[in-house]
Amino acid sequence: MGVKSVPEISPADTSTGGSEYIVIVYDNDTNTIDEVINILIVATACSSQEAAMETWEIHNLGRSIVHHGGEEECHRAAGIIATIGIRVEVRLL
Repeated sequence: MGVKSVPEISPADTSTGGSEYIVIVYDNDTNTIDEVINILIVATACSSQEAAMETWEIHNLGRSIVHHGGEEECHRAAGIIATIGIRVEVRLL
């Protein structure tokens, strides 16, 4: 098995005023790809194509930033994602 490179999480431009938060989802051996795609669509209102790309990152890189926004919005999305039992984290940039 080869070594997988995990991208660094770098701060986004927060010059718009409010605090910027991100939602990170981590890979596990429990959830199916379809479960993760579906919950990302529900939690973040993204397209199925975007959810599929983020799920690919989760599965192949170990994690993916799946959402960014204000604190309350990110905690709301993370709470929905967590309902399927996958590890999720909200982080301030």
